[in-house]
Amino acid sequence: MMIKVTMKIDGMSCGMCEAHINDAIRKVFSVKKVASSHRKGITELLIQDPVDTQLLKHAVEECGYKVLDIRCEPYEKQGFSLFKRK
Repeated sequence: MMIKVTMKIDGMSCGMCEAHINDAIRKVFSVKKVASSHRKGITELLIQDPVDTQLLKHAVEECGYKVLDIRCEPYEKQGFSLFKRK
């Protein structure tokens, strides 16, 4: 089962900020997907194993950003089908 982690981050102002955060997370964790948005002030990642939120926070804050909140929730892939069963 996958875990979706949503982080609220303060201090991102451009695409390079997003890249710095994404790279920092990839160095510490084996993620399936990571995406950041400086406009929304969030980073979302999909990971297979339970995540150490303190280590995640530390990795981001080492880059000079402030982690305001971290939420973890189970993630199930949403399938797309043109032929839905009734």
